Amino acid sequence: MTIPQTFTIVPQAELSGEVTPPGDKSISHRALMLAALAPGTSTIAGISHGEDVQNTGRIMSALGAAVHREGDLVTVTSSGVLRASADPLDCGNSGTTMRLLAGLVAGVAGTHTLIGDASLSRRPMDRVERPLALMGAQLRGQGERILPPISIEGASLHGVTYDVPEPSAQVKSAILLAGLGASSPTTVHESVLTRTHTEEMLLAAGARLTVEEDATGRTVTVAPGPLQARHWDVASDPSQAAFTVVAALLASSARVEVRNLYPGVERTSFLDVLERMGATIVRSHRDGLLDLTVTSSQLQGTTITGVEIPSLDEVPILAIAALRAEGLTRFVDVGELRLKESDRLVATAALIGALGGHAEVDGDDLLVYGGAEAIVHAVIDPLGDHRLAMAGAIGGLSAAAGSTVTITEASCISTSYPTFLEHLSGIGVRLEEGER
Repeated sequence: MTIPQTFTIVPQAELSGEVTPPGDKSISHRALMLAALAPGTSTIAGISHGEDVQNTGRIMSALGAAVHREGDLVTVTSSGVLRASADPLDCGNSGTTMRLLAGLVAGVAGTHTLIGDASLSRRPMDRVERPLALMGAQLRGQGERILPPISIEGASLHGVTYDVPEPSAQVKSAILLAGLGASSPTTVHESVLTRTHTEEMLLAAGARLTVEEDATGRTVTVAPGPLQARHWDVASDPSQAAFTVVAALLASSARVEVRNLYPGVERTSFLDVLERMGATIVRSHRDGLLDLTVTSSQLQGTTITGVEIPSLDEVPILAIAALRAEGLTRFVDVGELRLKESDRLVATAALIGALGGHAEVDGDDLLVYGGAEAIVHAVIDPLGDHRLAMAGAIGGLSAAAGSTVTITEASCISTSYPTFLEHLSGIGVRLEEGER
C-alpha cells in the first residue's frame, strides 16, 4: 500500500495482530556506508525501504561502490577506496545521511557537494563542521550555522580528541568515520550516552576501536585502518515500532505483537517511559532481537527528560500517549527538537492542539495536558515531517465515534516508513484515501 498524499483515519476500538516494523533506518544507513568502505562484497538483509536509505545507496554508488538491490537483499561491491563525484550528492530529507556522509568524504580527495530537500536545507551542519575542521577538512555552507548545500574539500586528516558538546550520535559517527582515514587515532567523548550503532558496526567490520564507559560518559577511540566486507542483518526499527505500540496502548481493546526489534537500550528507552506511565508491555528476547506484546492500558502523565530518549525521535508519538493520559506530562530539555525535519517542538504542540488537547512550549520544555475530550474532526498538515504525520494518524485512532482525522501532505511518511499504512491496516485500522 503506497502512501497517498491525503488519507483519513477512522477511529477504532479494537486492534489485534502482529507487526514487524521495517529495517532500522539508522543501521541501514551505516551498513551501506561501511560496505562502501570495505574492499570486497558485502551483503545487507532486511534493509529499510524508505527513501532516505535509498538516497544513501545512490550516494554510495556515486562514490564508486556498486550497489545492487534485489528484494530485501542489497549487495555492495567496493574497492574500499571512494572517489569524489562530479555531481552533487543528494541526501534528500535525511540529516543522518548528510552528517555521516560529511565524515565519510572528509578524507576523500576532491570536492564533494552535499545537497538536500527544502527541509534538510534548513538544518544546521555546524556541529559536524567544527570537529571535521579540527581534523583538517574544509567544510563550507550557508551562513554561520553552515546550512546546506555544503561543500567539502577532501584533505589528509589527522586524529583529534573531541568532546561532543551536545548529545548527537550523528556527530559522533561522522567523527569516527573520518577517523578511519586519519593519520592517527581519533577519540570522541560524550557525556550523554547516544545510540551505539556506529561503534558496534565498526567493531563488527574489523575496525580497531575501543569503548570505555565511566561516570563521565562514554569514550570511543578508533585507529586508522581498513574495514572488512561482511554480511549485515538489519533488525527492525524501534523508533518506527513506537507508533504501533502507542496505537495498541490507546485502543479500548487491543493485543498487538511487535517483532524483531533492535534491543539496544538507547533505542528502546521510550518503552521504559511508557511503562512508567502505566503501559502493559511484555518484552521477550529471541535470537538477539526484542519482541513485544502490547495491550490496552490506562496511562498517567509523567516527567520525561531528553536524556532518557537521546535522539528525541519518539517525542511526537509519546506526546500522543500523553494527550490520552491522565494528568500533565512534561518533556524536559527537548529544545533539540527545533532542529529536526521541522521545528518539532512547536509543531508537536500544535499537533496536540489540532487533536483537541492542550500543549505548551516552555523554553526547551514541552507540556502536554492529558485527559482531552475526543475530537470531532481534524485535518493535520505535518509540515513535511514524517514523524508528525504518523503521530497524527495514531492520534486519530481515538477520535470520537463517527468522526475522523485526515492527514494531508502525507507522502513524507515514505522517507522512513513506506509500509506504515499497510501495517496499520494489518492490525485492524480503517483507512480511506483522501478526505472524508
